[in-house]
Amino acid sequence: MNEAEILAQWQADEAAVRPALLPPGVATREQLRERTGIAFLEDIKRGVLPPAPIAALLDFVPILADHGRMVFQGTPGPQHYNPIGMVHGGYAATLLDSCVGCAIHSVLPAGKGYSTLELKVNYIRALTDKTGPVRAEGRVINVGNQVAVAEGRITDVQGRLYAHATTTCLVFPI
Repeated sequence: MNEAEILAQWQADEAAVRPALLPPGVATREQLRERTGIAFLEDIKRGVLPPAPIAALLDFVPILADHGRMVFQGTPGPQHYNPIGMVHGGYAATLLDSCVGCAIHSVLPAGKGYSTLELKVNYIRALTDKTGPVRAEGRVINVGNQVAVAEGRITDVQGRLYAHATTTCLVFPI
C-alpha cells in the first residue's frame, strides 16, 4: 500500500472504533478479576467497558488487541505541545506505556493484573501537529509469574519511527 492508502486505512480503522467506545472511566476490581486480559481489552474496544480517562485526555483509541500485541492510534496536535513548539515527550511516553502495558495485559489470565515498574523511552524525532496519525504498537517479550517485559514503537503512516520503549511490569493477583 502507498502512503495515501495507509492513511485512508488508518482513518477508517479509527472511525470504526470510536462509535463503540463508552465515555471514559475505570473498571471495577470485579470486572478486572473476572476477565482474561485479552477479553478485558476487547471489551473496551467493543464498548462493554469504558476506555481509560488518559486515552480520552490525549485522544487516542485502541485499534488492535491481540495475544501479546496491542495497538493504539492518536493524532498529536497543538494541544499536546510543550513551550518550545513540539509535542511534549509525555504524549509519546503515555502512548508507549499504554501499548506495552496492554500488550502484557493481553496475555494474562483472569485474576491477574500488572503495573509498570520501569519504562525506558528513546525519542527519535519530534512529533508535531503536522505528523498526522501515529500508531503505538506494543509487543510482549516475556511474561513470567511476577515480572513481564515488553517493547513498543511509535510510527507514522510512512513507517517513520518517532520513539521506542521497553517496559518491565510487575504481575500480581487482583
